[in-house]
Amino acid sequence: MVSPIIEIDGLSYTYPGAKKQSLSNVTLSIDKGAFVTLTGPSGCGKTTLCRCLNGLIPHFYGGKIKGDVVVSNLNVRDHAISELAQQVGFVFQNPENQLFALSVEREIVFGLENLALPPDEIRERLEWALKTIGIENLRERSPYEISGGQQQRVAIASVLAMKPEILILDEPTSSLDPLAAKNLFQVISKLNKTLGLTIILVEHRLDLLSTLTDRVIIMDGGILRIEGNPREVFSSKSVKLMGIGIPKIVRLYQELESQPEKLLFSIEDFVGYLKRI
Repeated sequence: MVSPIIEIDGLSYTYPGAKKQSLSNVTLSIDKGAFVTLTGPSGCGKTTLCRCLNGLIPHFYGGKIKGDVVVSNLNVRDHAISELAQQVGFVFQNPENQLFALSVEREIVFGLENLALPPDEIRERLEWALKTIGIENLRERSPYEISGGQQQRVAIASVLAMKPEILILDEPTSSLDPLAAKNLFQVISKLNKTLGLTIILVEHRLDLLSTLTDRVIIMDGGILRIEGNPREVFSSKSVKLMGIGIPKIVRLYQELESQPEKLLFSIEDFVGYLKRI
């Protein structure tokens, strides 16, 4: 039986100076090795929830917090960010916000040196991270002279080298074209399947994720509204009413099912119908 690696119980949070809660009575359990997609309208609390998992909330942002967040058997209230960072890797929406070294290699080893690991282990983890993410050819390049997709891979590699049990990615494809986004999702899926990493991915591009993720969680107004496997969630009428961008193939199926009286005689009819929906 798979045991939970994340347990959240009655979590509510308000940022300093804010009158309205960003999270309201969130209760959630995530199993070890799961691939979870977290989505919802902008400002719904997705990023705030992720910040609670690595200790940025409450240790860095402050504010008012109620409830418990336990990650890898560590209650985030009782453990420093530096300790939690060894269990929870966080990749930000804009990779340039966490890249600062003069070369990709130096970027990856920075965190390892701060852990005071032996030189041999640092070299071993560096080579492993470069190979796992498939960026060996970038090791001497400056992080500021490579593409956005490559920067995201470097950011992931620098976090992966710390060997966390959980990898959180906050909208990592927001500035990528569809092909780069698809390639990045495939890398993330590979990490989940081959390494058993627990993945929490905040994302709006659900078309590309529907066949990769195990579980979809939809938030709105700081509350967990809907959760389940992709088929259950995307077929829910509530999701459509919330304005979530469900995969287009699901939308097509729902449209065709709701209008069975429309008989399409040719490819041209079908193409015309697709343009109208």
